[in-house]
Amino acid sequence: MTTIRKAQSAIEFVILVGAVFFFFIIFLFAIQSNISDKIRENLNLAVQEIALTVQDEINLASESSDGYYRKFNIPEKVINLDYEINVTEGLVYVRTSNGKYAIVLPVADVSGEIQKGDNVIRKESGAVSLNE
Repeated sequence: MTTIRKAQSAIEFVILVGAVFFFFIIFLFAIQSNISDKIRENLNLAVQEIALTVQDEINLASESSDGYYRKFNIPEKVINLDYEINVTEGLVYVRTSNGKYAIVLPVADVSGEIQKGDNVIRKESGAVSLNE
């Protein structure tokens, strides 16, 4: 009779430990999913912030009078991720090297190329130029 009770207690203990472990794993999965969403959101916002910075700088220069000159900085990486940036045909493109995050925004006509790091934008004779 005591062996049956011991066996029943052992089985109940294993079931209880299994249930606790199951709920613990589900809890960890929920937390990991939430953290993953936050990381994705932060990367998307960082890419958007870079594109908006370039858009704002170009628009500000195009609306300013001749003689406008300004230095601004574009980060080398987006949250430790390489990215590409260029201005082509009235659009600024920012895309991470893995292709998961990208944004395209319209900008005023500008000559020259945007680069990571320090950039110089100026307006002379009604034309906006980048790093020229």
